[in-house]
Amino acid sequence: MPHSDRPAAWTSPRPHRVEALIIGSGLSGIGAAIELRRAGVRDLVVVEKADDLGGTWRDNTYPGCACDVPSALYSYSFAPNPEWTRAFAGQPEIRAYLRDTAAGHGITPLIRFGTEVTRAQWDPREARWRVETTRGLYLTRFLVAAAGPWHEPLLPDIPGLADFPGEVFHSARWRHDHDLTGARVAVVGSGASAVQFVPAIQPRVAQLHLFQRTAQWVLPKPDHPVPHAERRLLRSLPAAQRALRNAEYAALEALGIGFRHPSLLRVVQKVGALHLRAAVKDPRLRRALTPDYTLGCKRLLLSNTYYPALTRPNVTVHPAAVQAVDGNRVTGADGSTADVDTVILGTGFHILDMPIAGRVFDADGVSLDDHWKGSPDAYLGTTVTGFPNAFILLGPHLGTGHSSAYTILEAQLAYMTGAVRHFRSAGWTTMNVRPEVQAAFGAEVQQALPSTVYNAGGCSSYYLDNNGLNSFSWPWSTGRLRRRLAHFDPEAYDT
Repeated sequence: MPHSDRPAAWTSPRPHRVEALIIGSGLSGIGAAIELRRAGVRDLVVVEKADDLGGTWRDNTYPGCACDVPSALYSYSFAPNPEWTRAFAGQPEIRAYLRDTAAGHGITPLIRFGTEVTRAQWDPREARWRVETTRGLYLTRFLVAAAGPWHEPLLPDIPGLADFPGEVFHSARWRHDHDLTGARVAVVGSGASAVQFVPAIQPRVAQLHLFQRTAQWVLPKPDHPVPHAERRLLRSLPAAQRALRNAEYAALEALGIGFRHPSLLRVVQKVGALHLRAAVKDPRLRRALTPDYTLGCKRLLLSNTYYPALTRPNVTVHPAAVQAVDGNRVTGADGSTADVDTVILGTGFHILDMPIAGRVFDADGVSLDDHWKGSPDAYLGTTVTGFPNAFILLGPHLGTGHSSAYTILEAQLAYMTGAVRHFRSAGWTTMNVRPEVQAAFGAEVQQALPSTVYNAGGCSSYYLDNNGLNSFSWPWSTGRLRRRLAHFDPEAYDT
């Protein structure tokens, strides 16, 4: 939607009372707004600090940006899209899908763009959240944190990087005005973003130096254009689209069995090893690109172009983290150096140390961040004791390495709307998950995690928090997740 067509951010000299306030207008925020309206909540707003919706698909515009989950599954089940042009959609299509879905469900007019939350605190006298924003104060019955874990770029603390005389930017803040043609580029990181943008920029740059702290498992990507005939079929026969979605879900769930029983991943790991061997003939480079941990311990990556790009004459792989930057020279931990004029950081995001947690406070003024003390925790990944009437979407304990974020999100939305419906019908004013209930759920998760590949795979990943605890992963199937969150449990809450 053109900027001129967007509703202006709301401004008021007095507090504005709403029943529900959602922070963020990415896939979580849009989905929450749609489902809350279906649950009968008409008085709601979505506050968005940017000037457009889309979340991570608005922020990440780097060359080659695309999804690594099949398109039919990477969408809301209630808003199927028969028009995907590829089996794995690219960023522009996903962003357009989110815009169209928000507009089609009447959510866009509810979004207050250019409105950043600076502080949200529970007020027990009002039994409401006081939400301070850059455009005024809101008082809301329900607070929904939908800022997401793939939002705030993680910038590494590299000695000398601040004094680098050339261009430095994170992949999620891509400098499209900076021409990389003929440039000497250092890429820091080899994760999901780098696997996509490295092949896209390699043909244009003079030299590309990839500093790889850890080798990644990269599997072939079964991507292809979707023929017009197939799209016509999906358009005219919704049952076919449902069947495709269900088939993709079943395939990923079958893969997920291996994540819970790592010995079963050996077959998949052999596919990764053969993929590497077929693309990289140089044994020294192949050794540098061969992981020393079980596939699935880190995020699973898919690409048909990454390995071939690393074999090109203008690419050098440094199998080491960056140790320091001195002028134009980047030095790796192994002593290797590269003289460059551009540094691109593919270093990921603040996944478990979500910035929003430092802006949400309990009745005593203690932040969610301080409650967590480096280890995020929430009952069913959704509600936190001491923070009544609040919901976290795509929160701790719910991440999987094999399925779609939409699958997790829709399970949470079912739980959240069940809670809101019960809250209203029972005449509650507050709902606060009981501490012992939250603690028991956390203990149950931690008891199940050691046997999964996330914990037993022999790597260090963003699944592990600052205390070395896995606060990210769901150790069971997404079928179990959906069943567990399908029904709201009022006995788990003090009211």
